[in-house]
Amino acid sequence: MRGRLRFRKRIFISPLRRVLTPIVFVLLALVFCGIFLTIVGFDPFAVYGKMVRTICSSKGFVRSIEAGIPLMFTGLAVAFGYRMNLNNIGADGQYTLGAIFCVGFALYGPPLPPVLKLIGMFLAAMIGGAAAAFIAAFPRAKWGVSETILTMMLNYVFIYVLDYLMYGPWKEKNQMVAQTPSIDKAYWLPDLGSSKINSVLIIVLVLAVLLYFFHTRTTGGYQMEVICRSPEAARYAGMSVAKHTILVLCASGAIAGLAGFAQVAGILHRTQANLSNGAGYTGIVIAFLAGLNPLVVPLVGFLFGALQITAISVQMTGVPSQVATMIQGSIMLFVVAGEFFNRYELVRVEAHKAKS
Repeated sequence: MRGRLRFRKRIFISPLRRVLTPIVFVLLALVFCGIFLTIVGFDPFAVYGKMVRTICSSKGFVRSIEAGIPLMFTGLAVAFGYRMNLNNIGADGQYTLGAIFCVGFALYGPPLPPVLKLIGMFLAAMIGGAAAAFIAAFPRAKWGVSETILTMMLNYVFIYVLDYLMYGPWKEKNQMVAQTPSIDKAYWLPDLGSSKINSVLIIVLVLAVLLYFFHTRTTGGYQMEVICRSPEAARYAGMSVAKHTILVLCASGAIAGLAGFAQVAGILHRTQANLSNGAGYTGIVIAFLAGLNPLVVPLVGFLFGALQITAISVQMTGVPSQVATMIQGSIMLFVVAGEFFNRYELVRVEAHKAKS
């Protein structure tokens, strides 16, 4: 008897498949975009050549890292929450509130020596992100309200708060751009030697290593794994699921808030309207493409940062911004599709088994 096709979750994903699948689907995305570019009258080889030259240039490489650093933080934040099966969709808002707290402390906080001021800004960003996450974490832990919906809706709240400040009381005087004044240069994080790469990159890399160590070598990481797999078993073992829910979501928010610290202290040295620019949502894709592995998140974040920079650079070849954005979105979509086929396989199920 003829069977029917069905997707089945893979029990084991080989390291080779994990490496090759994203590469294959990126190539498929480039083929798809190349066909589209040809149809609308552009030379795909010229466009792709411009993208490669941009990434390979020293300036493009540095800009790719700068664009990727906030994505690394949001990717780490999402990955940390999902380790306990908590869907933190609010990294955009947590990033935004972290930036607000950070720049507020830098501009209007007490005068302190540079080192103490930077530590205060770092902590303020973490507190801002954690506070944004706590608003969703408490109802989730207390009443079982979906953290997915709450964190997503809170994004808009904090983005509108930022807009109010940028167009209102915190707006830089005599400027058309909705942004704060620049913070004092004494509070800028230094670059790494003459590389023009900001030292905030070291912070995100150290954080990735610490999170990996936490997940694999500590009791807290083991407890998160147990709660993720079976909350009932965790309760039976004496673990407080509600307490862990609040702690993990707040920690996830604090990590996302550090993206705001990275922008204020290391990259922009101020905040501006629409600062996050969807970095929280991109962080979701990054986290899952990295397999929730903190050590892989920075690499994927860099690649997505490069994708943003090259999408801008191809406009110099005469490609409209909408087409450049389509290229970026198509690559993201194909890579996500590749991750689906990484996790699932198509199998034929016999008819009598399918009915059962």
